[in-house]
Parts: sequence; C-alpha cells; structure tokens
Amino acid sequence: MSSRPEVLFPLFADLQKLPGVGPKSASNFKQLQVEKPKDLLFLLPHSGIDRSLQETVKDALPNHTVTVVVETLSHQAPQRRGGPYRVFVRDKHCQFQLVFFHAHPDYLEKLLPVGKERVVSGKLEIFDGSPQISHPDLVVPTDKIEDIPKFEPVYPLTAGITQKLVRKAVGGAVESAVHLDEWIDPGLLSERGWPNWLSAIQKVHAPESQDDLSSETLDRLRLAYDELFAHQLTLALARQVSKKKTGISSRGTGALYEQVLRNFGFPPTQAQTRAIKEINEDLAAPLRMNRLLQGDVGAGKTLVALAAMLTIVEAGGQAVMMAPTEILARQHAEALGELLTGIDVQAELLTGRDRSTDRKNKLDRLKSGEIDILVGTHAVFQDDVEFSDLRLAVVDEQHRFGVAQRAKLGAKGAKSDVLVMTATPIPRSLALSQYGDLDVSILDEKPAGRKPVSTVMVSSGRLDEVVSKLKAAVAEGKQCYWVCPLVEESEVVDMTAAEERFKRLRADLGEDVVTLVHGQMPPAQKDAAMAEFVSGQKKVLVATTVIEVGVNVPSASIMVIERAESFGLAQLHQLRGRVGRGAEKSTCLLMYQPPLSETGRRRLEILRETEDGFKIAEEDLAIRGAGDMIGTAQSGLPRFRIANLERQAGLMETAQKDARNLLAKDPTLESPRGRAARVLLWLMEQDRAIGLLSIG
Repeated sequence: MSSRPEVLFPLFADLQKLPGVGPKSASNFKQLQVEKPKDLLFLLPHSGIDRSLQETVKDALPNHTVTVVVETLSHQAPQRRGGPYRVFVRDKHCQFQLVFFHAHPDYLEKLLPVGKERVVSGKLEIFDGSPQISHPDLVVPTDKIEDIPKFEPVYPLTAGITQKLVRKAVGGAVESAVHLDEWIDPGLLSERGWPNWLSAIQKVHAPESQDDLSSETLDRLRLAYDELFAHQLTLALARQVSKKKTGISSRGTGALYEQVLRNFGFPPTQAQTRAIKEINEDLAAPLRMNRLLQGDVGAGKTLVALAAMLTIVEAGGQAVMMAPTEILARQHAEALGELLTGIDVQAELLTGRDRSTDRKNKLDRLKSGEIDILVGTHAVFQDDVEFSDLRLAVVDEQHRFGVAQRAKLGAKGAKSDVLVMTATPIPRSLALSQYGDLDVSILDEKPAGRKPVSTVMVSSGRLDEVVSKLKAAVAEGKQCYWVCPLVEESEVVDMTAAEERFKRLRADLGEDVVTLVHGQMPPAQKDAAMAEFVSGQKKVLVATTVIEVGVNVPSASIMVIERAESFGLAQLHQLRGRVGRGAEKSTCLLMYQPPLSETGRRRLEILRETEDGFKIAEEDLAIRGAGDMIGTAQSGLPRFRIANLERQAGLMETAQKDARNLLAKDPTLESPRGRAARVLLWLMEQDRAIGLLSIG
C-alpha cells in the first residue's frame, strides 16, 4: 500500500467541499491547523452549552444560557437613535425583556409576533435588577422545539470562523467518515471497553452533557490512543530498520572493569550494574546498539559509559566519547584518566585547539589502533579523523547534538554501536515520544557518598546578608558558584547581569577571589577562568548558565542562583547538581525577586522538597507542558491534537508496547491488523513511517 487508501479519499478532499466552507473560510481555517476534512474530525469541542428547556428564568443563574417558552407581550422601539429595541415577554412564572441593538423592527415583529408563543434560548443577564436576554442565540416556533440541540458543542475559533460555521463543517466531515478496520489489539480493545473508530468520532462531536467533554471518556481515550499508537508505530518502524543494520558482536571478559572498580573505591549502585548488563548484552549481539542512558545529576553515568568502552577495548575495538563543549570534553578526559590509573588502556583527548604536531601524532596513533578511547568535542567528526576499528560512540548530552551529527559519527565506524547519554531526567512520556526508537537504560539511584544539598529560598532584598555570609565562607576556604540570568543589562528584563555582579562581588570579596565565565567570552579566556576555579586559585565563579551541564568541582559547596524564578525547573536542578559532589556539606540558595507568581513559587518549592530529578521533571512537565519543556520547535516532539503527554504517560507506554509487539509478529504490516495499521498511518499522516514501510 504505497499510495493513500481509497477509503480515506473523502477525508483528504478539498475543505471547500464541506457545507458552508468557501475560499475565504478555508483560508481562515488554516489558523486552526485545519486544511482538510480529516483535520476537523480531530478538532474536538472544548466546552458546551446546555440548552435543555426550563420553565422560567426566575431562579436561573446570571451569565448562564437559558431556554424557555415565552409569550410576546409588546414591542418597544428605541427611545433614541442607536438605543436598544425591547421586546417584553412572559414565561410561566415571570416577565422579562429581550433586547436588540441595530434592530430591524419589521423583522423582529415577524420573529416575535405579539400574543404568540416562541422558544427563546440565550444568555441571561440582570440589568437594573431585572432579567433580560440580549440578542438571543435562537428564537423558534414551539413546533420546531426539536431543532434546538439539548447540548451544543463549543469549538475552538479563530478570526473569520464562527461556531455555526465550525459545527456545519464538522457535521459534513463526520458524515464523510466511514467505518475503518480495527488497528488496536483486540485484547486491549475489549479490556479498555473502547468503541470502534467511527463510533468514537461520531460521539465526540455529539456530546450530550458536560461529562462527555472530559478527556477520560472512552471515546476520547480511544482517539488519543490512536494518535499515540500511530506515533509509536513510526518510532518502532525506525527502530526495526536500525536494528536490521548488522553490527559487530563485541564481548569482553570484564577484567578491565574489575580493575577500575578497585580504583573507584566504592561499589556501583544496582542501577549502574543493571545498565552495564543491558549495554553488554547489546554489544554482544550482532545487531547495532542504539541505547539511551538516562541518569540524574551525579547518578554515575561516566562509570557505566567507561564499562561499555572497556568491553569494546577487550574485544579489540576502539571507542569514542563526545561532549558538546570543550570544558566538558576535558572533564570527561580527566575523569576517565583517574579511573584508568595504572590500567593498560590508552585514552586521549582531541579538541580543536591541539597544536598541529600534537594533532598529527594523535591522529596517526588513532589510525594505527594505538589509542583505545578517544574523548573529544564535535571535532572528532572532521574528515581527517580516522579510526582503526571504531565500534562504539558514546554521545553525552544528546539534546545538544542533532540526529545528523549522530549519524555522521556512526559513519566513522561502519557498524559502530551508539550509546547516547543525558543528565536531564525526562518524564517517561517524553522519553517515549522523543527517544522511542532507542532502547532506554535508566540510572535512578545516587551512588554512595553523595550528600544531600540543603536548598534555601532567599528574597533578593537580603543580598547584602548573602554576600557577607559568603565572605565568611570564602575565608574558611569554601568555593562558590554564583549564577546570573543574563550577560548584559537588558532594560526589558530587570535582571542583574553577570558582569555587574562580578564587579560588585570583586569589590566586596577581593580581586583575587572572584572570576567570571559567560557564553560571549572567547573559548581560551573561558577555559582559563574555569581552570582558576577548578584548581582552587579563585574561590567564587560568577557565571551564566554555561556551567549548567557537567562541570565537576568537588570542592565547591555553595551555589547561589540569582533570579531563580526565571529559570526552568530542570535547569535549576542541573545547576544545583554542580554542588554536593565532595565531602563538604553543600548549600543551594535560590534568590528570587518578590512578589513571586504562583507558578514561580511552586517551582522553587518543589526544588526545596526533593532532589529526585525524575520527580522534578514530572512536575516541570505538569507546570509547563511538553512543548515548552523541550522547546517544541527543536525537539522533534510530535504535536498531538487529542492525546495529552502531561497526563497520559501510561497510554503512551501501552502504545509503545503494542506497536513493538505488532511489528515483532508482522514486520511488514501485511496481516489484516497490519493493513488496518497502515490505514491509521495514512490517516495520521505519518509520512516517515510510510516511507520506512516502502523501503522495508
């Protein structure tokens, strides 16, 4: 099925074929991401109007819609030009007025003839103590009462689109939908009690009460699942294609890792041991590994990555470890150097700043296979970098590398395995939607020896107090990070710039105590400033968020974050993770500018209550929503119309299992359920999946 199935043609027809839609409204509909009838099926009503018949407006709530039978008593033309035209009416228990502006008297006299009964529906207001309805939504003769829906759906709108038009167009789209064969696993369908696709579509557009608008109705859950299933099927197909790529089976003896553990000093956590086992199984398999290693700040990813690289070395291959910045690459090289002390493994650092003779020497040794492990930045992509036998690429802080870069690195070793690491805990639902094509190992325990960080909220009015306490701490030899939100004073955003703060702290604490790092500095200057802090020459590092990821200074025990309310939760958690790495008891001060917004306060309080990055990430998702959390534009996060990533993580997990199971039984989707799933992929416009199927 390499072209769109015929059964879907009406849903992909021209929008103008629907009732009420002309060229202008078709163009306006684009603002709602509606370009074809199918899009209207997934534009769900967000609320509804209850138009069930009432006896009287007497006890009805103001600003609510009422529907009553009235008898027209009299008409009163406007007293002045542009004034209101009033129609006096009576229901079973009281009199009130209908009010019209810019009225046409002839039309209103026909619509509401004196002495006759009509059904009126509209929003009730109280004016000068008396009930009235201005411009009723509906006025119909009593024999047409059946024409008024008891409950009317309310849809999202945009300029030039009215409720009436959306309802009419949606009605046409629903009529053009037909029964589709079932793509959901029959066992799951009956266990959840979900309706079939067509019935769910018809029901969500014909709600009968407020309850029918909940995201938890069986109809909405079914449609949300369809979206998640189509998305997970796409990722599972991508995973199937990459899994078909043969790799090299690499098995080690584990002897080198045992030596490292002796150097390391304390035992690995259960989570580390589990992750190492999962990775070693992948490395031993003849297929390529594509695995994500996700661990909280300080969960010990480096040890796990090293264990994987040592397995490769024992099997006679080479490994490369890549970091997004030179500072990080250097730190990885130093950390690995310490762990490999006295062990016969050659690890080298390659950066863009190696002198030409040094660089040539390293490249020669790399090509001859003398270097076992190479650590570097994206400089390792360059064409002159050749390996003797590259079998494993470890990519740190994945979200900073594009997929294309990852592929380019993989190409350096014809069949190399890929291990992607991130220290940003991602909520389960997002991990599944972003990395569903990868296998995931999670480090959810802190290694022994990590002390909790005491987290305190301080208002910016207490700056002087903070500075004087810092002065005393520095006198005792303690080191501190001071993080500022922006590099230069910006009039729009009232935030203290790093440079201003640096000048002030240098004046208070002494010139030889404080150093500064920010993103605009030349790399050499940045590295020199970092080096002064790492070596302990300087006690206070004033920085922007360049230090968010991976910087490791075990002696630093104080973290001050200025205007903490302006940072995201995940970022604050990352920053706090820079302290608490040594023997010293550590503190993180969250300085905020009062008054705090409700969200701002909630963010800082969550941080104060827990150090569990996964818990923090789930809260962050609940507060900010999925798009903001990763920045949807660059995240490759799918845009779901019905499914809600914040609240339906469980549904996403079920969809992933179901998609992978279906492909395991039917890799080319040729069974009856497989063919139904192909129709779903076309319906949801999963072009990538359709492309993969035609290759597959």
